[in-house]
Order: sequence, then C-alpha cells, then structure tokens
Amino acid sequence: MQRNWFCKKYWKMENKQSVSIIKIGGNIIDNPTELASFLADFAALEGNTILVHGGGKSATKLAQSMGLVPQMIEGRRITDAPMLEVVVGVYAGQINKEVVAQLQANGANAMGFSGADGNLILSDKRNHPTIDYGFVGDVKKVNTTLLSSLLETGITPVFCAITHDGKGQLLNTNADTIASELAIALATQFDVTLTYCFEKPGVLFDAEDDTSVIEQINPDLYAKLKAEQAIHSGMIPKLDNCFNSLSKGVKQIRIGHHRMLQNKTATYTTITL
Repeated sequence: MQRNWFCKKYWKMENKQSVSIIKIGGNIIDNPTELASFLADFAALEGNTILVHGGGKSATKLAQSMGLVPQMIEGRRITDAPMLEVVVGVYAGQINKEVVAQLQANGANAMGFSGADGNLILSDKRNHPTIDYGFVGDVKKVNTTLLSSLLETGITPVFCAITHDGKGQLLNTNADTIASELAIALATQFDVTLTYCFEKPGVLFDAEDDTSVIEQINPDLYAKLKAEQAIHSGMIPKLDNCFNSLSKGVKQIRIGHHRMLQNKTATYTTITL
C-alpha cells in the first residue's frame, strides 16, 4: 500500500500538466487593433491558459475627467477611496468584460475574475513605513484548489488587477505581481510558463532600437545592466518579479511581443537563474 502511494505521488510529480500564464501590458490594452490581434493569438494557444491584464490609461483618463488627480510613486498608483472606485469599475468592469467577450468570440471559454471572486486572490493592504499607498494590496494567498478546478473544466480565467482582503475591502494590486504570484502558487501542481507580453520584442539594450533584444538575462547580467542603467524604471520591478518566480518553482519566463505566442521564430527575452 505504501509503495503504491509513493508510486502514484511520484508519477504525478513527473507528469505535471502545463499551464501558460500570460500578462499583457497597458499599451496593448490601449490599442484596440493590437489588443484584437493579441487576443486572437492567445485564444489559439493549446492547453491550460490564464490571462492577467492591467488597465492601461483608461483609469487615468476617467479619473481626470472626474476631476481626480492620479498619483504615482515608482510606477505604483496611489489609490485613495475615489480612485479605487474608478479602477474597480475600469479594471474589473469595462476592460475585463470586453477582453472576455473578445476571447469568447475567438473560441476561448473565458471567464473574468477579480481576486474577490471565489476568494481566488487574497491580499493584505500595503503597510509602508513612509508612504501611504491607500487601498493597494500585496498578494497573500492564491486559491489554487478553485483555480485548478477551473482549468480542469476548460475555463480560461481572465484576471484583472483587483484583489481583496477577505474582510470586504477591495484592493488595487499590481498586475505583474498578480501574474507572478499566480505562477508561483500553481508551480507546485503544474509546469508553469509565465509570459509578459508588451509592445516591444523583448528587453532591449537600447530602448530606441527594437533589434537590440537581450535574448537571455540571468542575475549577473541583470545586475550589470542595472548598474549601467541600461535597465531602469518600470522594467526593474518586472524583472525582480521574474527572478522571484523562478526561484520559487516557475519553469520558464519570457518577455516580448505577443507575436511570439504563435510565431516560433520570433525573438524574445528569456529570464533564467
């Protein structure tokens, strides 16, 4: 009996299903033609897939039209109560449902989620010693039991950048971080590939030259590129998330244009330890 249990457990470990988690950047969300092209490529992927999206510039534009002044610190949005209403409406409402509708039109059985739905992503309200980020959440736990069940039934989950604290409070959460935390949580059960799709073909040596793709980045090269300021701004937290994910069991991480999803010859950046 004990030997049979061990053999079954070993077989499951050696025969993990694969799951592809793909996060799309705001510039894709903001471009209807590019978004439609991406969603067609995404819907054509085989196997288990999960999509994570942010909000692009839509939340900022709506906030400004309402007389609100968006505030950002190190690429992170300060989310006070009025701004939270805006981002929840835009991220979990308009954008999420438009993405789901387009995926359904492309033949993918997509279903939209915030972290509050099914208690899928639980977060803690950020407590920073000097900066009041407002209603911003840091991911605490992913409901892998429900998420795995959704994948097993053929559902394609589509996550917006809204989570909750389990006490009735919605929280704005960085979409790159959500993708990373989903990947880490599922890595115990699946072979996870995490892909960040944006408007560029990969991480570039020269931001003005799309042919200067760095095809592979390891921690040593990353440290060198940061010291030379070849990598800076919003790319730093993205790459920090990547290395954290790899160290916690994620199998593969790629960064590049969405054409790599269907074009096997496309150039992109692979992150390695």
